[in-house]
Amino acid sequence: MIQKHQSLSTLSNRYHFIDMIEGIADSNSYFSLMLVDVMRFSDVSSAFDHKAGDEILLQIVNRIHVIFGPDLILGRVSGDIFGLVFEGRQSESVMRTKFQRLIEHFKTPLYTNGTAFIADFNVGIASRTHKNVTATKLISLAEAALKQAKNNKHQNCSFVNDNENSVTGRGLALKADLTRAMKNDELELYFQPKVNLLTTKIIGAECLLRWNHPLDGVLFPGSLIEAAETYNMMNELGHWTISSALNRVEQLNNVGINISISINLSPSQLYDVGLPKLLSDLIQRHKIQANMIELELTEDVALSNSLMVKRQLDEIRVMGLNVCMDDFGKGYSNLSFLRDLHLSAIKIDKTFVMELEQNPVNKAIVEATKLICDAKNCEVVAEGIETVQQLNILKELGIYSGQGFLFSPAVNFDSFIRLCEIGNFEQVLADKIRTAAG
Repeated sequence: MIQKHQSLSTLSNRYHFIDMIEGIADSNSYFSLMLVDVMRFSDVSSAFDHKAGDEILLQIVNRIHVIFGPDLILGRVSGDIFGLVFEGRQSESVMRTKFQRLIEHFKTPLYTNGTAFIADFNVGIASRTHKNVTATKLISLAEAALKQAKNNKHQNCSFVNDNENSVTGRGLALKADLTRAMKNDELELYFQPKVNLLTTKIIGAECLLRWNHPLDGVLFPGSLIEAAETYNMMNELGHWTISSALNRVEQLNNVGINISISINLSPSQLYDVGLPKLLSDLIQRHKIQANMIELELTEDVALSNSLMVKRQLDEIRVMGLNVCMDDFGKGYSNLSFLRDLHLSAIKIDKTFVMELEQNPVNKAIVEATKLICDAKNCEVVAEGIETVQQLNILKELGIYSGQGFLFSPAVNFDSFIRLCEIGNFEQVLADKIRTAAG
């Protein structure tokens, strides 16, 4: 049985926690340190008081013990940063799986003073693989990884291990990883179906990059994207992604599957003057219709006041491609820019979908987004649909397109073709409704 902490004072403070890590380093050849930084925690303290903030942190600590067990070595490194120690040899894929467990678990909201708080985290991980690496060095590496995670727009988790001499060394290693991955065909596109919520028919898909690491298996490519941005290789990686996506669209067309495919664009790609020509050349080479391709931009990029971005988007739209705004509501939308931007679709960020059942404000935000999309004559798409209840609410609100684990995660190309051959998720949905009722 897991014993709950009744107070934050029972947690090891920074100094005691460091002493514990040094003791572990003396007795264990291998272990990993995970630093967990609670994002937007200042919102709680600002909205309520210090006591409410402590209550949220205490709930987080006790939930972490539920996830990883009562024997987890855990300490409070600073106000809203916790340290977790995992003994034994831990590969990057294992530690990233632990990170995913953490994120998935905290999709369920925390409550203080009758108000819900969704906890999200920046996470830095360092693994000790050499006995001569000191506890102090490993802590320093974990702190550097946490800093990387905070600066990474694509993924909130960064991993390092002790065979890198410095953060620079880590970056150079990642650059080599990226060069090798592209040369050896280690990169692969996965596809998450976009579904008509009324019929459950597959109407499109978002393609997502995955890295088939030779040692650690299939990984999310956050570290490679980080390297690409740092070493000005993002355009090269972006070219690979676009080329691979359009090649897959041609293959889908050849087997009679005619649906739109969405491709995520990074900010730096929109500053590449060669982007429109690349898209035009690939569309002609693969003999596909331009309107079958949708380019997804993050909210901050889509609403940028940059003349360069506007010019690029104008050229892309003239070619017939569709432009979609991703993660709407996650940032700080400038509605005057949104008014003037020509979009084919707006995607509602999953954080507003996951709490639809409990939070009337989230429901109001979804309704407001629907009104905006209707006025702009563009599609509204819900991301992160995970429950039948969320699906039913979205349909009641007039949202008829979406994606999420309720239907399917991102899958490899062969699996996606099999899903398209079935054509819809009627049976999947029926099975989930039956399971929920039973």
